[in-house]
Amino acid sequence: ASPAAVLYRLGQLAVTAAFWQTAGWSAARIFGGFLLSTLLAVLLAALAAWKNGVGELLAPLVAVIKAVPVASFIVIALLWLSSRRISAFIAFLMVLPVLYANALQGIREADPQLLEMARVFRLPGLRRVRCIILPSLAPYLKSACHVALGLCWKAGVAAEVMAVANRSVGGMLYDAKVYLEISDLFAWTVLLVAVSILFEKVFLRLLDLCMNRAIRWEG
Repeated sequence: ASPAAVLYRLGQLAVTAAFWQTAGWSAARIFGGFLLSTLLAVLLAALAAWKNGVGELLAPLVAVIKAVPVASFIVIALLWLSSRRISAFIAFLMVLPVLYANALQGIREADPQLLEMARVFRLPGLRRVRCIILPSLAPYLKSACHVALGLCWKAGVAAEVMAVANRSVGGMLYDAKVYLEISDLFAWTVLLVAVSILFEKVFLRLLDLCMNRAIRWEG
């Protein structure tokens, strides 16, 4: 299919409600899995930095998640999860090691002298986090999210394709392949790239704003 044919087909699809509903459902599930993974990764990283035993306990699990192919996780997950939930779970699982490793490194890079000063002056725990931990964590977390957002979209849509999930971008890609609708295949791919870039820009901007407000907040 030529670029002109793909853009024409994309324009035809874009004026239908089903097109935006499909994109919305996929985005909600995949981005939901990413948000849950981000929250859990930061929480686990904080526990691992606080207690060395937690980090040692999590290390083998993180290594296994990083090593096992995405396809294997998708096939295993299909034994217990419905096709509609598979993309959220796979997106959650695939980005967890990346987010956890970077969050842990960011917390551990906090200036030990500042932490010692905070202990000497008995600075409250919340203020220690806000004034010392967050400034150290922010660049690492932003870098991890930059990588993880693209990864979660690729893994999530791959899960939808293998699960042939209804009302999903992956399901539409699978149908386009089965019926040899090459224009549809490229049109949905263009949508996927555009939505992925949009979510990345918006989320990273919101993350910057939230981090800056949390660090500067006085209370």
